[in-house]
Amino acid sequence: MHNDLAMVKGCQKGNPLMQRLMYETYSPKMFPVSLRYSKNEEDAEDILQEAFIKVFKNIRTFRQDGNLGAWIRKIVINTALNHNRSKLYLHPAKDVNEIEYELPQEEMVISDYNYQELIALIRQLPDRCQVIFNLYAIEGYKHQEIAKMLKISEGTSKSQYARAKKLLQELIRENETVLYQKQQ
Repeated sequence: MHNDLAMVKGCQKGNPLMQRLMYETYSPKMFPVSLRYSKNEEDAEDILQEAFIKVFKNIRTFRQDGNLGAWIRKIVINTALNHNRSKLYLHPAKDVNEIEYELPQEEMVISDYNYQELIALIRQLPDRCQVIFNLYAIEGYKHQEIAKMLKISEGTSKSQYARAKKLLQELIRENETVLYQKQQ
């Protein structure tokens, strides 16, 4: 935290060494966040670069009693959402009342997967499902907050999350089938 305060003050003065230090300190922690909201590493890198430009541009608004990592993470998430916004509007979401499918009764068990495998599965989801799954399941936002962020109804957020869970379960089953067949 003490080191963070020195970095913030240096960045507020436009010190390029402090900007580099902040980037080198936080970009490895933020890249996985941007990766979760993108379909490939190049997009994730673009999101990360754009986010850090915003961090340095808005560093004066950082409250020094706050958590720097959390503040940067929020900027990365918002940048990723803005980056994906045009793609999300190309495929309008249907409201929960317009969709009928059964929700699985059992909870999804994914303990046999490592982080990279899970991210690879999440990145296979349709854009809107991927974003809503990340915001709800990983970032911890409530459906009401997600609805406000994405300018959709709360029901749409819930239905897209349910769809994402269902699709992930299907991907996991397919993946397990392929692995089983390879072992035979």
